Amino acid sequence: MTLLTAGRRKIKRVIDELRGEDALRLRLVNISHLLAGNFGNVALNLGAVAFTARALGPTHYGILALVMVFAQAIERLVSFQTWQPMIKYGAGLEEASRKNDLKALIKFVFLLDLATAVGGWCLAVFLATFGKQLFGWETGTLHLTLIYSLVLLFAINGAPVGILRLTGRFKTAAYVRLIAMVIRLALCAIAFFQGWSLFAYVIIWAATQALGSILVMAAAARELHQRDLLTFLAEPLGDVSARFSNIWRFSFLANISVTIRSTAQQFDTLLVGAMLDPAAAGFYHIAKRVAKFAQQAGAQVQAVVFPEVAKLWSAGKKEEFKRVVVQTELMLAGVGLLGVVAMIFAADPLVRLFVGPEFKPAAQLLIVQIMAVALVLCGSTSRVALLSMGKEVPILYVSIASTVIFFIAAFLLLPQMGAMGANVAHIILGVVWVGGLWFYFRKFYAEANAAPAAPELGDAK
Repeated sequence: MTLLTAGRRKIKRVIDELRGEDALRLRLVNISHLLAGNFGNVALNLGAVAFTARALGPTHYGILALVMVFAQAIERLVSFQTWQPMIKYGAGLEEASRKNDLKALIKFVFLLDLATAVGGWCLAVFLATFGKQLFGWETGTLHLTLIYSLVLLFAINGAPVGILRLTGRFKTAAYVRLIAMVIRLALCAIAFFQGWSLFAYVIIWAATQALGSILVMAAAARELHQRDLLTFLAEPLGDVSARFSNIWRFSFLANISVTIRSTAQQFDTLLVGAMLDPAAAGFYHIAKRVAKFAQQAGAQVQAVVFPEVAKLWSAGKKEEFKRVVVQTELMLAGVGLLGVVAMIFAADPLVRLFVGPEFKPAAQLLIVQIMAVALVLCGSTSRVALLSMGKEVPILYVSIASTVIFFIAAFLLLPQMGAMGANVAHIILGVVWVGGLWFYFRKFYAEANAAPAAPELGDAK
């Protein structure tokens, strides 16, 4: 009876805290906006996928999937994820009215974005041209890849997204891309009824992806104009390292960890296509498209939580910092579990409804894909918590370990299980990922509490 009473009291205390916590309510509102925008994007994308897949069939849709994934993989490979240093180093600048420093930070991340956009396009052209045999592409596929790769020149996303998140414009960030997605759906519908070719679909998907990036840049520019920060390019950068301690190190290591981990997310479809065939890659890509909502949910939650936990850690509010991390991780675990249960019953009718019976093999792939995504979701908040603590090195260790294990598992399982082998490899990756992040988070948080006074931890040893 005593244990039961104590348990009830603890539950009541937690509920009372949640009811009275304005920060939690604001966090949930921001997350709901981002999830709603994400759901809208995914729903419109699924509609576009439905028209595209039904028009092209498994083989030609598989070719389109390989073309798109190649460009996305290059973007992830070279991108510096500049929204991360923007938030980490910019979290306290606006409050302190340090406009010149904030301008310098914006210029730094913008120039990094610009350099990686041009560099990514050059790399894509090089790899597509000289790696044609490696990927097993025909000449027609190569030409389509070169055309689609032009979207990389518009991939200046990190700085604009970081600006919108840092300034709390989550609603704008959530819905601005919907315009491009509506246009994509409309054009794909027209192409379907008019019987347009694979080439037309490549142009449609490439143009609307570029438009999405342009819209985000325009929204960020508007926000900078309202805050009298649009002249950031005139701010000198000679002392950027002195203004922001370890910013190059943080940017490089944070990018490397994301790049390494994203190879499993992006090159998996190319691997399936290379080891099996374009049709198998098409089935696999359909499953990933449907699962994208759950996968992006973690990214949207990170978008809201990162600025908050960065400010809490910088202010030395450790207990509140931990509470935000634990609350958010529990919420994500619940969302992931619901997603798995829902897909067990809905995967087959969902695939049939959107892309037709020809793509039925994608249903089982989707169920296992959702399981893998649910695992990765559970590590989303602990990752941004470690970034806020200045512990980017352990994240790199976990990224390397989980990605190496993924590729070993994929190479072993693909010949035995077909495309399903890549999904099982993703589950293994998820277990290593979430386990490693939670181990380091608990370790460094305990060390911080044991330290007498440390407003911010140093680099991982």
